Amino acid sequence: MSYTALLAEDDAQIREIISDYFDTKDDIVLVCAADGGEALDLIHEREFDVIMLDIMLPGADGFTICREIRRNSDVPILFLTARGSEEDIVRGFSLGCDDYIVKPFSLAALYGKLSALIRRIGKSSTENKLVCGDISLDTVSFTVTAGGQEIILPPKEFSLLRCFMEHKNWVIDRNTLLDRVWGEDYFGSDRVVDNHIKKLRKALGSAGTQIKTVIGGGYKITD
Repeated sequence: MSYTALLAEDDAQIREIISDYFDTKDDIVLVCAADGGEALDLIHEREFDVIMLDIMLPGADGFTICREIRRNSDVPILFLTARGSEEDIVRGFSLGCDDYIVKPFSLAALYGKLSALIRRIGKSSTENKLVCGDISLDTVSFTVTAGGQEIILPPKEFSLLRCFMEHKNWVIDRNTLLDRVWGEDYFGSDRVVDNHIKKLRKALGSAGTQIKTVIGGGYKITD
């Protein structure tokens, strides 16, 4: 069985070296993007089993791409970059990357890390399912059931619900929800969160009462 990997790297020589190496492997097919815009287009057009991102990309940097991916997908992400400061590494993991390699690197080590990430794809469907009380959310099929009935949620409401269910019983403030769902570059009132949570509760029906308002703190979901 072969898997498809995306490499977003603006250095043509590095792209060629990695491509030549992976051409010798039977289990990973490599697709390359030369800038952030091309990478985002490819991500929106097709599915990948693993994604490698340089940080300093023209068009859209690796951090921005990672944040965009994590709004809707759990695909393994590996940063492949010359930026090896502790601050950059911590930021990468905080945005949801799975691994981080600093240039220069060993091609064999890169392949080993990718293979390890890809093995996570074999997780059973139950491991991809988040459950809280009467609500179930599948992070692979992007489906939601509430009270045993499948419901259709718009992207923002789905992302909000996923954030809550990944942090069950945690109080999450509006600013954190804005960063996770709307992105750090969002400019506007934090009351947009309240409006979308109101819509989310309505869509969930009776299960909507599981989303609690914490005065002065934010929101949380409970069983």
